[in-house]
Amino acid sequence: MVVVWAVSTLTLLVLAGLLPDFQLQSADGDTFTRTALTAAAAAGAFGLLGALVWPLIVRALLLVPALVLGLLVFFLNGSLLLVALWLIPDGRGVADPETAVVVAAVMSAVASATSTALAVRDDDAYRRRLYRLTGRTRPRRPEDAPEQAPGTVFLQLDGVGHHVLRGAVADGLMPTVAGWLDSGHRLTPWRTDWSSQTGASQLGILHGSNEDVPAFRWYEKDTGRLMVSNRPASAVELQRRAVRRTGDGGLLTVDGASRGNLFSGGADQVALVLSVAARRGPRNRSRAGYFAYFSDPANAVRTAGSLAAECLREVGQSTRALLRRQTPRVSRGGTYPFVRAFATVVERDVVVSAVMGDMLAGRTAVYADLVAYDEVAHHSGPHGRDTDQVLRRLDRSIALIATVAEHAPRPYRIVLLSDHGQSPGETFEGAYGLTLKDLVRAGCGLPVPRRVRRTRSGSEARDAARDALRLALHRPVDETGETAKELPARPSEPVVLASGNLGLVSFPDVPHRMTREEIDRRHPALLRTLANHPGVGFVLVASAEHGSVVLAGGGAEVPVAELDDGGPLAVFGPGAAEAVRRTDGFPHVADIMVNSMYDPATGTVHAFEEQIGSHGGLGGEQSHPFLLSPPELSPPVGEGEELVGAERVHRVLRRWLRECSGPQVPLPSPSELSEPPSLEISLPMDESESLLPVDHPVVQDKNL
Repeated sequence: MVVVWAVSTLTLLVLAGLLPDFQLQSADGDTFTRTALTAAAAAGAFGLLGALVWPLIVRALLLVPALVLGLLVFFLNGSLLLVALWLIPDGRGVADPETAVVVAAVMSAVASATSTALAVRDDDAYRRRLYRLTGRTRPRRPEDAPEQAPGTVFLQLDGVGHHVLRGAVADGLMPTVAGWLDSGHRLTPWRTDWSSQTGASQLGILHGSNEDVPAFRWYEKDTGRLMVSNRPASAVELQRRAVRRTGDGGLLTVDGASRGNLFSGGADQVALVLSVAARRGPRNRSRAGYFAYFSDPANAVRTAGSLAAECLREVGQSTRALLRRQTPRVSRGGTYPFVRAFATVVERDVVVSAVMGDMLAGRTAVYADLVAYDEVAHHSGPHGRDTDQVLRRLDRSIALIATVAEHAPRPYRIVLLSDHGQSPGETFEGAYGLTLKDLVRAGCGLPVPRRVRRTRSGSEARDAARDALRLALHRPVDETGETAKELPARPSEPVVLASGNLGLVSFPDVPHRMTREEIDRRHPALLRTLANHPGVGFVLVASAEHGSVVLAGGGAEVPVAELDDGGPLAVFGPGAAEAVRRTDGFPHVADIMVNSMYDPATGTVHAFEEQIGSHGGLGGEQSHPFLLSPPELSPPVGEGEELVGAERVHRVLRRWLRECSGPQVPLPSPSELSEPPSLEISLPMDESESLLPVDHPVVQDKNL
């Protein structure tokens, strides 16, 4: 404390010499000693105000949106400095309001850096700080471990596939993970469902069921809603459906914490959890925890600096890729640098700090998602220098959490896992000059942009649609693809959605799932156009004659009931047939499900979105995440068995919690099951409420 005070005093003296609008002397001038004493008084007053008054100010601003508060912090911090200068006798401290903001930010950053440096260099000081956070006066002794059941921390590295993790360890990018593998940790690959994306995987992992989640986004005919996994209204509805289906609240219902996830898992403590972001009023405790991060002004200063550095890093990396004409490549301008910075800096800081607070509070089970790699890989590709840097930083975060675990009041077992991988490849539009929506419209004979008509795929689809209509209806068709006026009115246009390399086509004017026969009568060329396109691997559609069928190039047609891992699905590897068969039984499966091609020689797919690293369907690394567990836990599966599906991963994690004497998840109260969702609210991820470390003992909150 004395050292930080001295450094802060010196900082004030330097700033007073550099900034003309900041004075620490009287109008007549003072000796250096008097000026130094004035600086010491100002630094001490500023420090006391920050420790005593700042938490009260933050508590009073709980209704201010998160991003607004992040900017407001600097002005409030400057106001505290003005108050500190006002407290100096004889009016020797003077600063303009704008200058006060700058001085306060520099002071907070210097004080934070000094205290952090001292703690890093002095292990005893670091331990004492951790003990103070937990209210303990001594470290946890090894002989105390048997008396306290171990807790479990599940760290999800979003989008990091099994192959990527092994490569990062081999290349020395993740020394912490490498050390765990050397010490006996088990690295187990598992296979996702057809929908290889966070919404389906995390819902299955946290709540034990991802039934009826056909993709990241889909259209529901019975409700007329567009469901998107990362929208709060959709997330809360998906979580409610899973709870009703399984009969329990989730993996984290008793003494659990959920950090940075789409779903809460039934946890009382939540941070950046999307399914509670739509809540308003006293039942939403997430804001209070989020603002705990800003109770220390240095956090805002430090995070803002890292945020700016990450934005500049992204601009530099994207510029280098452009100058080198790297391919494949997607646009990385606009707001993307800020989106990336939020995912790789703000979200990381919030989640890591929250997990450390949970361990210091002694919580039983914590599940946290670090999304940094997934966000960068979408735009930079899953392999390369950009993602290598992210993996290094993720390893440092893991190491920090492991260090804090050594000082927690109970022993902790840390499990690493991922929800899916990422498959590289040029986008569908980049490869063929048109989007999946353009191809569907062309196959339906609907108007398409001129640029699409000039592409080979668009031209062939439109010609096929016109020819099919002539043969089917024996009516003239004009050059725009429109039928003659005497034909019935054109039905509503199809809804075409993309989830990575998985596409979904729905016809909203038909209340039921359309069959192949119905689609052929309405759009005779559509299914043939999709199935035979070189960028499409296979198509799933219902059939009045065969139940459902898989269509592929060359006229391949296999009933789903007879589907195996050969034939049109052979290239996608073992388990593809079962994954398709399961999705085919979902109530909200689309009229047409389209999976892009997959080249096993290069491991590439074609995303129907603007992503050169994608996931969402079948093909390559995206379907093969990992599970890394300590040797104290039982093996995830038996010898020679394969871990398949997020729901089975949930059962493994539940077993590990039981082995640690963890929570037995109860059924939530009827009021929780019947609470109507706030479907009108739709917030972006970066405006979701978030929580941060809780340094007090665990208190169950039955209202959440």
